[in-house]
Amino acid sequence: MSDNKPITYKDAGVDIDAGNHFVNLIKPLVKQTSRPEVLTDIGGFGGLFSLNSNKYKRPTLVAATDGVGTKLKLAFLLDKHDTVGIDLVAMCVNDIIVQGAEPLFFLDYLATAKLSPDQAVEVVKGIAEGCKQANCALLGGETAEMPGMYTGGEYDLAGFSVGVVDNDKIIDGSTITKGDQIIGIASSGLHSNGFSLARKIFLETLQLDLTAQPNDLNKPLGEELLTPTKIYVRSILNLIRDFEIKGIAHITGGGLLENLPRILPQQCKAIIKRNSWEKPAIFEMLRHGGNIPEDEMFRTFNYGIGMVLVVSPDEVEDIFGRLAGLKEQAYLLGEITQADAPLVELI
Repeated sequence: MSDNKPITYKDAGVDIDAGNHFVNLIKPLVKQTSRPEVLTDIGGFGGLFSLNSNKYKRPTLVAATDGVGTKLKLAFLLDKHDTVGIDLVAMCVNDIIVQGAEPLFFLDYLATAKLSPDQAVEVVKGIAEGCKQANCALLGGETAEMPGMYTGGEYDLAGFSVGVVDNDKIIDGSTITKGDQIIGIASSGLHSNGFSLARKIFLETLQLDLTAQPNDLNKPLGEELLTPTKIYVRSILNLIRDFEIKGIAHITGGGLLENLPRILPQQCKAIIKRNSWEKPAIFEMLRHGGNIPEDEMFRTFNYGIGMVLVVSPDEVEDIFGRLAGLKEQAYLLGEITQADAPLVELI
């Protein structure tokens, strides 16, 4: 055994020096997301965040975790990695804000076969941008180099976020009642759901070129598909400060049909007028290209609506005015009626 060449961790595919170099590269990006409550710099064993409990009577922490899914496959194909981090943050903080909670901090997990510091920095640029949009601190993360688990330049992402809300201000849909109105806020595109079906239709069935620009779109197909998930945090925080928002639903996988019932009381049904908003061109390309039934579109994709609010009828006009001031495109989707079980009916 003594005659054998010594084997190092780097020989096994893990480069500690590259990891250290990467951490140094992203420190300025992380610094840009800091909040006054952050007590540590990146690089420690854990991130410290001092909760200012004086702001809350009964502070309740709200946590969410998510990933980007197979949208990453498009990032690999196009070698464009600076926006998927925004998606990662959005999928977590949008789940937190629906309960009326302000996102406080975010942690990320990036796993790859072999760390490319330049590529990973692009990913973190997106994460930092998403955190800035949500006004939450990028408190820390983990970068795992795992040879044999991933191929080529591929990687996977996961995120975790924590927010806080006063216990008596939690938005849970419990006060929703018959006659309440349903407002939809436009999405920025597919967001981060339905990409397995989208890739199958565009790349396998239609065999489209991701770098080409179809007549129906204002940008190349790949760029359109990589449009990052919209972050609704600032707009929703603005609304709940001045209006009684009874329920909020983040429209992700499962679409309106599966997500809206999650906030409805047992005796309520949501009636949605399926033609009450203009469907973005990318969704219609998918529907026609894959011959997808319309109800399947409503169940698989957000179909142009990324966030739904349930409000009292007497606040609808003022809320639409506020959303316009916040540069949000909003639509009146329908109303709440009585039912034996929470569900969505399309008319």
